Amino acid sequence: MGIIAWIIIGLLAGAIAKALMPGRDPGGIIITMLIGVAGGLLGGWLGKVIFGVDAIDGFFDLSTWIAAVIGSVVLLALYRLVAGGRHRHA
Repeated sequence: MGIIAWIIIGLLAGAIAKALMPGRDPGGIIITMLIGVAGGLLGGWLGKVIFGVDAIDGFFDLSTWIAAVIGSVVLLALYRLVAGGRHRHA
């Protein structure tokens, strides 16, 4: 798959991860979408390393989407853990 397809999958996976994990994110929707892109790549890589499957078969393949969503949920949870403890002082 091309980089444009991964960006699209990542953006959608980020939105799905946000729906699965409702609540206020420290960075807003843009950061959540960027986390989705990184999470899609992470999910594909982890699927290949841990399970030995090619999770990036194609745009419409279910394993691609599952890997992207799982990676996005993991990164979103880590981001909330790290950045959620910071408070703004205005």
